[in-house]
Amino acid sequence: MLRIGMYLQDRYEILERIGSGGMSDVYKARCHKLNRLVAIKVLKDEFSSDSTFVGKFKLEAQAAARLSHPNIVSVYDVADEGSMHYIVMELIEGITLKSYIAKKGRLEVREAVGIAIQVAQGIAAAHAQNIVHRDIKPQNIIISRDGKVKVADFGIARAATTQTMTSSAMGSVHYISPEQARGGYSDGRSDIYSLGITIFEMVTGRLPFDGDNTVSIALAHLEEPITRPSVYNPAVPVSLEHIILKCTEKKPEQRYATAEELIADLRRVLLHPDQNFVTMAPQTEPEGETRQISSAEMEQIRKSQKSYHPQGDVRVYEPGRSLSRPPVSGAPARRPARQEEDDVSPRIERLLTGAGVFVAIVIVAVLIFLVSRFTGFFGLGSGETSGSVQTEVVTAAEEETLSSTQTRMPNVQNLSVEEAEAQLNAEDLRVHYESQVSDQIEKNYVISQNPSPGAAVDRWSTVTIVVSQGSDLVDLSRLSLTGRKAETVQEELLQQGLRPEIIEEASATVPKGYVIRYTPDSGLHKDDKVTLYVSAGDLRTVPDLRGLTEEAALGSLAQSGFVEGTVTEEHSADVPVGSIIRQGKDPGSQAEAGSAVDYVISLGPEAAQKRYVGAIQETYSLESLIGPGALESSVRVMVRLKQEVNGAPVYTTLIEETTLNGSELLPIQFSNLEGAPGVEYGEVEVVNTENGDVLQSYPVKFFEVG
Repeated sequence: MLRIGMYLQDRYEILERIGSGGMSDVYKARCHKLNRLVAIKVLKDEFSSDSTFVGKFKLEAQAAARLSHPNIVSVYDVADEGSMHYIVMELIEGITLKSYIAKKGRLEVREAVGIAIQVAQGIAAAHAQNIVHRDIKPQNIIISRDGKVKVADFGIARAATTQTMTSSAMGSVHYISPEQARGGYSDGRSDIYSLGITIFEMVTGRLPFDGDNTVSIALAHLEEPITRPSVYNPAVPVSLEHIILKCTEKKPEQRYATAEELIADLRRVLLHPDQNFVTMAPQTEPEGETRQISSAEMEQIRKSQKSYHPQGDVRVYEPGRSLSRPPVSGAPARRPARQEEDDVSPRIERLLTGAGVFVAIVIVAVLIFLVSRFTGFFGLGSGETSGSVQTEVVTAAEEETLSSTQTRMPNVQNLSVEEAEAQLNAEDLRVHYESQVSDQIEKNYVISQNPSPGAAVDRWSTVTIVVSQGSDLVDLSRLSLTGRKAETVQEELLQQGLRPEIIEEASATVPKGYVIRYTPDSGLHKDDKVTLYVSAGDLRTVPDLRGLTEEAALGSLAQSGFVEGTVTEEHSADVPVGSIIRQGKDPGSQAEAGSAVDYVISLGPEAAQKRYVGAIQETYSLESLIGPGALESSVRVMVRLKQEVNGAPVYTTLIEETTLNGSELLPIQFSNLEGAPGVEYGEVEVVNTENGDVLQSYPVKFFEVG
């Protein structure tokens, strides 16, 4: 084991141990050459001396190093130091998908699909390099802090060659494909199966198959049909459900042929979740039919699974016998198998089965006879002979006779799901679940069934029951919506799955912003629209104040329920002095009673303004400032008028900034220079714009003109 602070290759500083697997330990380290954090995967000491394990470990590195994709953890380096063998990999700061599912319980559909697409993209990149992962599971999928999903740990990945395709290497038993479970040929479609199980776990929060030991779980992958995800999570749309079912088909040829095909369908789920666009392969034999496993296959399963049992104490099922196993979580329970039954030969079993069928026929015949005697069902009168009675009973018994491979469909309507499942399993029937909203049938109780009660059905065939999701009726009477703030009511309706719509109307009794009434008030289902009529306050019509005197305007406002607002004055050539020119709220509009109305009063026509005009005739030269040396100089100047208006200087630009050379004269000549009204004196200044200095100042007198 490495110690904190050690260096590998004088380059990688070990910082901390962050994980451990079956074959290796993983450390966080810093690469001082490239100044980045990395993960170092070190083969455990007990395997370092085993050439087989070392070869497998190096093969992992060689396979993974060929891959470069945003959804695959990158491999940077592979090295040996003495007896230590290790791989340097990209360090992903984040959480495994397994931990993420455990934290959230189960994922929302869109989130699960997004993760599945990224995983499938990584798998597709590996398959393009003829590399099959063979250990796809949530523990090997990492979600980084920025939301990027990466596939890690090609621990049992192999190059897709003839030599390695029949390898007995197996991934985690909960996610392995049937062909991996039996040690058969596996390819990219095995990864697709494992990804299908992973998607199932994401959307349901549970595994489809579980058991007391690894053999029972492996057998479930071989023979048990997968329960539809919508049974555990009704929110799973039909499109995603069929994708999961196609990924987890028992036969590889019935799954998606490539990861690209799977990605295309996953993307369609985001656009059309409720469309069943998935093309399922035709079933060539009854789904999940029990078959005999050969001795070689059984031996392969038993050997392969020993590595997953700490004590190696694995229950062995002999080949050549129908497989019975303990019920697994997430799958319909079968009737328990007794040890005595395991010791009975197949021939004796067939004899006992035949005898049982015969006894059942006799019992049915007797029951029909008794019923007919006491109810007169077959129309028998008191005067009929015993011979005629026997004839009728025998005919009815013949009609009720079933073959040894058939049974009667029980009546499970109005039963709970658990009760219905128990009855159907007792008749050796598999169950396909569908769900439906119902206002009459309680949640998780059976609404209907197919086939109908009493129909003859084949044993081990699949029957359908429709399970109630419960009523989606929403009772608004308990919410007391009227007389409450509209924002609060809106939020409550949204929480109930309804769509609120607001219409404002005047109310003299309900405060502004509060609910007056709503429609409809009953019979509402989720996603229905509820109209809220919300008070806009006590609305009044705004009077027309234009042209009225201020006194008349105040009277009109008071009569209409309004008050005086801000009053301003301005000149008007059209409106007499003291009358209203215009108002803040439009005449005839609606406004809340008691609100203020602004208006403007006329000051009459504006008096004619008198002008003040002056003149100046000057010429400015730099020589007057600098002297004879001015010919070699230049300066940036502007010309402005300065006047004192109400005790403050006011400047008016006369000539914009310009460059004046020593050889140039600047004419300052204005014959009609207009000044500020009422100001008789001013100064025309030549200003150096580079430093703000006044170079020259000329006084100007202004005269009033009409």
